[in-house]
Amino acid sequence: MATRVTFPFKQVEAYEALIALIEDGALPQSDTITPDKLVEFLQHRIAQAEKKVAEKKLTPQQEANEVIKRGILDNMEVGERYTIGDMLTTFDCFPAGTSPQRVSALLSQLGAKGTGEIVRTEEKGKAYFSLA
Repeated sequence: MATRVTFPFKQVEAYEALIALIEDGALPQSDTITPDKLVEFLQHRIAQAEKKVAEKKLTPQQEANEVIKRGILDNMEVGERYTIGDMLTTFDCFPAGTSPQRVSALLSQLGAKGTGEIVRTEEKGKAYFSLA
């Protein structure tokens, strides 16, 4: 199994540092790779990386999940505790046929594993959710 290496810098930062070294003349020159070609290549890679970050859009399912999560937060009252079953029967933000497993997954995204807007407590094996 391959080991994943994480670096303390972003790819774009590395490219920009290389460009600065090239412009300062600190890198050795080669017959096949000229400093101008290397700078052009690195600038192209920077543009690709920035484009990749800028183009991230949510899928239709992710957009629907965001609407449901916002509906859950809007329907919850401070100081009240809700079970998933309570939410499915009383909240009007869920599409027909929404499963308790899906609601649980969305609550996890809003809970400690995600944004932290919802707190999960457990009493006698039953999970309760409330606003943080």
